[in-house]
Amino acid sequence: MSLPRIRILAPADVPAATEALAHDLGDRRSWLEFAASHPACTTLLADAGAAVVGTAVGTANGPAGWLATIWVAAPYRGQGLGRALTQAVMDRLGDAGCRTFVLVSTDVGRPLYERMGFEVQNWYRILEAPGTADPIEASVRPFQPADLAAIEHLDAESTGEDRRHVLGLFASPQSALAATDPTGLVTGFVIRAPWGGGATIGADATTAELLVRARRAAAGPDRRVRVGLLSDNVGGLERLGRAGFRAIWSAPRMVAGAPLAWHPDRIYGQFNHAIG
Repeated sequence: MSLPRIRILAPADVPAATEALAHDLGDRRSWLEFAASHPACTTLLADAGAAVVGTAVGTANGPAGWLATIWVAAPYRGQGLGRALTQAVMDRLGDAGCRTFVLVSTDVGRPLYERMGFEVQNWYRILEAPGTADPIEASVRPFQPADLAAIEHLDAESTGEDRRHVLGLFASPQSALAATDPTGLVTGFVIRAPWGGGATIGADATTAELLVRARRAAAGPDRRVRVGLLSDNVGGLERLGRAGFRAIWSAPRMVAGAPLAWHPDRIYGQFNHAIG
């Protein structure tokens, strides 16, 4: 049986793709709207006639290419469509200069990715705790445009990636916080994405915990706050456990290609698992 056609997912395809994904992945409309129009993203769709039967998204972060939203409709599973979508995204990311490929796998998808050369590097641990009524500490303040260069530098050092294409786009005084040392140097930040995720980077564990406390204070006691740490960050996981965070979900970070020079112990949150 021939595979369905794979093509670029255009903004006009977003409503049909959102509806197709909803049963398995929930409401991904805001993410697909962004990915379908953002130049660093490659968004693919597989169609069978008028029906959306597969999707895949890749994001080029300099040397690193993230893959996500790889989905195949139930009647088309086991026929090679998932592999074809994954390879098509990897090819496009490679053409964009990516030499490292990163994804966060489900249990169902992991065997396919392993056959394609991906290996488990470590695990994302998602933790949750209630917000607080505490004041935000003075060393954490709303983002200022003058912070952007320092944030971009810290982010590149910490992730080994180039996320300038979204850092400047998402950062504003309403959506981002910066932590500073006594000299005013930016030592950490939180930047929220439009769909709710948030990149959180701290140059050290004390700064990271300070930012997490600020997020809890901003949320208030009636809401809950989530963070995402790598399993390599044993000290951070222990510190947040003592602060009342509890694990709610985990999944493997899988990598293929060249190794990245990065600091997983500085990462405390992600935009989502298609941007990092």
